[in-house]
Amino acid sequence: MSKRDYYEVLGVSKDASERDIKKAYKRLAMKYHPDRTAGDTELEAKFKEVKEAYEVLTDDKKRQMYDQYGHAAFEQGGGQGGFGGGHADFGDIFGDVFGDIFGGGRRQSRQQRGADLRYNLDLSLEEAVRGKDVEIKVPTWVSCKPCDGSGAKPGTKPKTCTTCHGAGQVQMRQGFFAVQQTCPTCSGTGQIISDPCDKCHGQGRVEKTKTLSVKIPAGVDTGDRIRLSGEGEAGVSGAPAGDLYVQVTVREHPIFVRDGNNLYCEVPISFSTAALGGEIEVPTLDGRAKLKIPAESQTGKMFRMRGKGVKSVRSGMVGDLICKVVIETPVNLNERQKELLREFEESMGGDNSKNSPKAQGFFDGVKKFFDDLTK
Repeated sequence: MSKRDYYEVLGVSKDASERDIKKAYKRLAMKYHPDRTAGDTELEAKFKEVKEAYEVLTDDKKRQMYDQYGHAAFEQGGGQGGFGGGHADFGDIFGDVFGDIFGGGRRQSRQQRGADLRYNLDLSLEEAVRGKDVEIKVPTWVSCKPCDGSGAKPGTKPKTCTTCHGAGQVQMRQGFFAVQQTCPTCSGTGQIISDPCDKCHGQGRVEKTKTLSVKIPAGVDTGDRIRLSGEGEAGVSGAPAGDLYVQVTVREHPIFVRDGNNLYCEVPISFSTAALGGEIEVPTLDGRAKLKIPAESQTGKMFRMRGKGVKSVRSGMVGDLICKVVIETPVNLNERQKELLREFEESMGGDNSKNSPKAQGFFDGVKKFFDDLTK
């Protein structure tokens, strides 16, 4: 049967770049790789065809010969650098393209580390700012105590797999291909447990809910993670445990809004305090504090209280509390209060430019706007 065109095999054009060829090869090799298509001879043949096309088209010299002579350049050892001149190991090319996806043909570790875990922890703003010790419960896999994580019944030991001799992988040769696969006898562990532990049934680990004490440092914020090394899932057959990551989320506060190390809050003040000035009490995380309001303060004015914010968990720097004053319009006025306000309004006279410069400027702008429209 005649061979298909190498460019057609990879699904690329004849002027495709090496990068495009590698990308096409990676996609097809993952689809037809023997580890995924074990026992399907038709798909294994497609994988060989894909690999052969890749080896030629990524070698400048071979590609040039192929473009000139086609498949005839490599038949019966003809042409320099053809397949007849030597057999490259499967790992040489596959590992170069896939790296750690399939292990690059290299021996993979028999002991697979346990999975990392994540625990979501909600904190109040006060807890996040001050720090605290919390107790959490985490369902996980832990090392089996009776067998000490080996998976073998106490008093016995796992034996070295006779198929892979402890490597966890076996090499299969198909023509000039050398393909490494997970050992079917020991499932990649490199060991055989002939007498499994009654507690864990040979896994070396059991399910358990662990209770852990976690120290939350002062100053943490939403998105911060605390890593507890070795507190994740235990690995199979005595493999090392993964890590536990405590993910922090700080709940919204009814008064303060946090931005980095600074705190913000809105403080309502009376009309008279804004006009005449005075001293008011404002909340802080450490209790109440005095804030001086200068006369003629406008709504929206910001006042900074240094050192009343949050201490950074990383630098140790302390932020500030920034208070935004909002002038509150009085409500539920009695007749006398209304009368005083009317007298006050009358005392202002018709010229607002002196007492209300912003309002006067606004209305001057409005007048100019309409004057311009009528021109």
